[in-house]
Amino acid sequence: MEIAASHSSVMKYLAKPWLYWPLLFISAALVPFTFAPYYHYWLLPVLLAVLLILQSVRPQWRIRTAYLWALTAYTSLLYWIDIALHDIAGLAQIWAWPLTMLLPAYLAIYPAVVFWLLGKFRLSGTICHAVILPLLWCLAEFVRERALTGFGWGIWGYSQIADSALAGFAPVGGIFLVTLVTVASGAWLAELVLAKSRRAKIGCGVALTGVWLLGAILLQFHFTQPDGTHARIALAQGNIPQSLKWDEQSLQPTLQRYLEQIASTHADIVILPETAIPVMRQDMPAAQLDEFTQLARSHGSALAAGIPQYTADGNNYQNAVINFTAAPEATGLPFYAKNHLVPFGEYVPLPALLGWLYLNMDMPLSGFSSGGMAQLPLQLANQRVAFNICYEDGFGDELIATARQASLLANVSNMAWYGKSHAMQQHLQQSQARALETGRYMVRATNTGMTAIINPKGKVVAQLNPDTASVLEGEIYGYKGSTPYMRLGGSWPLALISLFLLLILGIYGRYRR
Repeated sequence: MEIAASHSSVMKYLAKPWLYWPLLFISAALVPFTFAPYYHYWLLPVLLAVLLILQSVRPQWRIRTAYLWALTAYTSLLYWIDIALHDIAGLAQIWAWPLTMLLPAYLAIYPAVVFWLLGKFRLSGTICHAVILPLLWCLAEFVRERALTGFGWGIWGYSQIADSALAGFAPVGGIFLVTLVTVASGAWLAELVLAKSRRAKIGCGVALTGVWLLGAILLQFHFTQPDGTHARIALAQGNIPQSLKWDEQSLQPTLQRYLEQIASTHADIVILPETAIPVMRQDMPAAQLDEFTQLARSHGSALAAGIPQYTADGNNYQNAVINFTAAPEATGLPFYAKNHLVPFGEYVPLPALLGWLYLNMDMPLSGFSSGGMAQLPLQLANQRVAFNICYEDGFGDELIATARQASLLANVSNMAWYGKSHAMQQHLQQSQARALETGRYMVRATNTGMTAIINPKGKVVAQLNPDTASVLEGEIYGYKGSTPYMRLGGSWPLALISLFLLLILGIYGRYRR
């Protein structure tokens, strides 16, 4: 009785606005510390538990609580958007800040909808938190990765990709299964405090322990196998400032830097970052292009480099990676062209309404065309390399078709848009998730960072310091086979199962009522 009275007293104390709101905002502001470069993965379930406890003491505020918590969390996590808009693109701060806040304001709608829907279920609080909430949150994250062209950055599951046992669920069900068990962990922690019955507390404690143990066991499984090939790879990091990247006076120094980096290695495969050559491929003198090809061949290297190009009809252009040292095909050198473009960065949504913004920003090539889904890997030396470009690394489902045919994954990026912010490390964490999901090595060649080699277990085995001009060399091994996530074809089965379970629980709750 004394314990129950003490618990009730604490809950009433938490309901006081002078304590409730500071706890809410502080817990939300700590969310970035659960992601790279801090990697305090254990903290996110704790912060989610704090959110659940707070909304339980003020259930009438649950929707606004969820929205404000998520708004604070996403703003803290995605602060670097302002750097791209103001510091790099030159947009006046009076416009940059509102536009920076627009994305977190939109993303926060999803958790708010989750808690609104949670209130529609006629089941006990423990069932709603322990079972329904993780399913709803997983489904909401799945939708927001696809709605309005999709934005997968900051999905809660990424916080577990590094040292957490929950990362073991990535090759089984992808980043959304990791998200589901992460949110469930937070919910079960909260129920250790909130549940009224001892049985419920024990059940949540057992579930919490069991899911982390299962994740640790799954990390020991090898779902894919080495295919017997290996190669030495060199990843160039040019460290070209964004302010100089498209400056005509800087073109020759930029090309010279990359030529020197190619000349510094005899690796089997050399990869240059996104738009490393900042001029349309068709506009570049053939002799200069041939200089890259011949230099790589003279050093025994297969070369792939990021370079924009006009489409076949000459009316549009693409963000591409060209296989310089391959035998030309009927349509020219083999290439991969970026398919999932960045809204506002690589194309202008609603140009009639928003086109005026681009008159006030230094943002060249903001009208790319997509390259199409399931493009073939590029053959570089003895590896079939599935490329993706920058932002695409955040969409695991879209990479599966090409990854099935590949022995190695590669991402080329230009993160100079985001200065010295944490965007570079957060992006690296997404690459780690893709390596886990597909059971393959992932290599990253970036302009300013994070250039790295990641093994099939999602571990970074070699990495360059950011904001330096250098070449990262290391050994990689080709892999074959498919993870369970790849065999499922992505996250759709998990989303459909979640939806089905939610419908069953909803019907059951109303029938019981």
